[in-house]
Amino acid sequence: MEMSIREFKAKVSAAVAAAERGESVTITKYGKAVVDLVPSKPKKSKLNFAAADAYLKSRGLDKIEVDLWPPEFDDPAYSRKVLGLED
Repeated sequence: MEMSIREFKAKVSAAVAAAERGESVTITKYGKAVVDLVPSKPKKSKLNFAAADAYLKSRGLDKIEVDLWPPEFDDPAYSRKVLGLED
């Protein structure tokens, strides 16, 4: 849809309704396009941890345990060893 600025001022609600339907509205000034009114992108939904857990369970992946940290991780001596600060 294309309309002049004057027409847009008179029919703002119609232009917004067109954008809501998914149309792109081009607003012109002296016959040249100056603004495009486009539908906004839908916002991403928040993470659904319950659905993720259900998916993992349905695939049998809920029984897998991953141990990322060694047992001595919280020991200050281990931190010194990793950083190369051993005495």
